[in-house]
Amino acid sequence: MSNPAYLKTFLEAQLPAALELLRQMVGINSFTLNPEGVNRLARFTAEYFAPLGFSAEMIPSANPRFGQHLVLIRNGRGAKNIALVSHLDTVFPPEEEARNNFQWLIEGDLAFGPGTHDIKGGTVMMWLVLNALQAHAPEIFENITWKLFLNSSEEMYSPDFGDLCRKRMDANTLAALVFEAEGRLGNEHLVVAARKGRATWRVTVSGRGTHAGGKHSHGANAAVQLGQLLPRIAALTDYSRDLTVNVGTISGGTVLNRVPHEAVAEGEFRAFTSEAYNHCKKTLLALAGTDDVRSLVDGFRCTVKVEILTESRPWPRNADTNRLCEIWRQAGDEAGYPTNLQERGGLSDGNMIWDAVPTLDGLGPWGDNDHCSERSADGSKLPEYVEISNFVPKAVANTLGILKLIAD
Repeated sequence: MSNPAYLKTFLEAQLPAALELLRQMVGINSFTLNPEGVNRLARFTAEYFAPLGFSAEMIPSANPRFGQHLVLIRNGRGAKNIALVSHLDTVFPPEEEARNNFQWLIEGDLAFGPGTHDIKGGTVMMWLVLNALQAHAPEIFENITWKLFLNSSEEMYSPDFGDLCRKRMDANTLAALVFEAEGRLGNEHLVVAARKGRATWRVTVSGRGTHAGGKHSHGANAAVQLGQLLPRIAALTDYSRDLTVNVGTISGGTVLNRVPHEAVAEGEFRAFTSEAYNHCKKTLLALAGTDDVRSLVDGFRCTVKVEILTESRPWPRNADTNRLCEIWRQAGDEAGYPTNLQERGGLSDGNMIWDAVPTLDGLGPWGDNDHCSERSADGSKLPEYVEISNFVPKAVANTLGILKLIAD
């Protein structure tokens, strides 16, 4: 039933169909802010999973700019269920794909194209694994209820998707398996055991604008005040605590002959632990009201407003995820696919659900250059790609991991 050689033979026979599925998915532009494309991909995905017995439900996003989330359910005979998580959207607008001629292209062992790595290749991995389970462990496959959740807007902030998942997961959910791409360290294949939390912030400085020549001393320069604050914000980075603070954008002033009345900076911070995350948040918010820059004439002071715009909580190392990592390590040993774990700085949907059910990430195929569409003549820039030869061995390991999870 779980013989790795049999699984490998079966999955190799399925690989051409899997690559054709991926090619068609890549051909559908599903940029987050292209809701028509996202919804088209959702309908196509639902049609492709229907022969496995899945029924589809498309659920409107809370943000009207985004497409619909997709939930696929295959009810089993027993109460136990397993959630598989992916997303529909990519970061590439149609204009960028056309400008860079970024489309499906196979070169040797690499398949290039928008979403090949992040994360349409992960959705195809789910399809391969479910086919293998149905063919080689039919009793187990029929007993489990399979719940597939595909986010319409993972690349942008979409907390409603986390709420959707949590409402449909329960005490009988054995695990939530997230099919973002795996990591690599030498010969080891890395699943994801933790992810940094992320908050975005905005600092707005209000000053007083005046004529830069005639009444310069009456002004309170908001740009200067912001300039004094930014080094303090950047200095909150603490690599010893895996805390990073990034100043992302800066704007201020209007014309050169006017003392700027307003200046704005936006950025983010990330941390693995709640302690580091909360400390940074508290320190950043405490900068509000800073008034170092003032008018020399009457003492009018700049004022500072600090806002936290969005938050995605840290996903720290925890016992449930550690147990899943050990199961996948054992499955990797059995499959001849050496597997270890990593803590990853980027976000995924796992940040929103790890404390609701046991969660493991990094179950998709390996690739690289996600979020990149450019190719240079000298090869120093390559667009996003996935490694074709990784699909079968990774699918074998994932299939064995799920069988071990169910048996455990």
